[in-house]
Amino acid sequence: MANLLSYVLFLALRTFAAPPEYIQVWPGGSTSDPRDSGNDTVGPSLVPPPGTSKHAPHSIIIGVRKGGTRALLEMLDIHPGVAAAATEVHFFDWDDNYAKGFEWYQDQMPYSYPNQITVEKTPGYFTSPVAPARIHAMNSSIRLLLILRDPTERVISDYTQVYFNRLENHKPVQAIENMLVKNGALNTRYKAIQRSLYDVHMRNWLQHFPLEQIHIVDGDTLIHDPLPELQRVERFLDVPPRIMASNFYFNQTKGFYCIRSDGQERCLHESKGRPHPPVNSTVLRQLRLYLRQHNRNFYRLIGRTFNWQ
Repeated sequence: MANLLSYVLFLALRTFAAPPEYIQVWPGGSTSDPRDSGNDTVGPSLVPPPGTSKHAPHSIIIGVRKGGTRALLEMLDIHPGVAAAATEVHFFDWDDNYAKGFEWYQDQMPYSYPNQITVEKTPGYFTSPVAPARIHAMNSSIRLLLILRDPTERVISDYTQVYFNRLENHKPVQAIENMLVKNGALNTRYKAIQRSLYDVHMRNWLQHFPLEQIHIVDGDTLIHDPLPELQRVERFLDVPPRIMASNFYFNQTKGFYCIRSDGQERCLHESKGRPHPPVNSTVLRQLRLYLRQHNRNFYRLIGRTFNWQ
């Protein structure tokens, strides 16, 4: 009899609980996501919320590195209809992970409710020669998000991240000019420059997906005025408009927008938005000149222009 009463009570609680798209109940009565405590995945001791399961992503943020992928994912995660993967999975661009198989990949996804879409982001996908074909083989109709910023600024940001990572790991560092110039000429083989050749990488993706399946987010605009860009993403993903201006506030100290959601405020990690080093003006002009034609090629590919120098 006691067991029957307990079961009836359990059903009643589920019936009158808040809708699943607004609350996730974890062991111990917490309504917070395990990621908030620093865990990237749900551990085996945690029981997922009733009615949830793991699915292959409905959409993937494919890049670009240092283009604002983390900001885009964090801002999308405000939406109650979006379940965002906590970590970069690197399934389609790393052979070792791809060899683990599709079931392994799906297991890296977050638990989600039936009325949610799952989104993962791995910025390395955009520049990977193999990722487009692999993603197409999984789901040829998947919706892809590509966030880009001024390619010259992206090169410098790419260098800045590597620079600080090497400092933190007590490794030797070089001035940016030493990376950008080799034997007196622009070092076009430098990986950071190669990643900013948007036209080259986009051609690879357009061999596998039509342009209408790739929504391009303006990363420079997202930093200065996030709401319009996110509203366009909501329409592309075909989810109800739920993200509002009140979800953002400008942090004067950090110099960029932070997120306000569910009564809490959070900003991106301190590694984001680091000041860029000054670059020799002659070298900077060489870099901009080299990228300019690639930018024009990219504009023709997508039928759209950006305010890149």
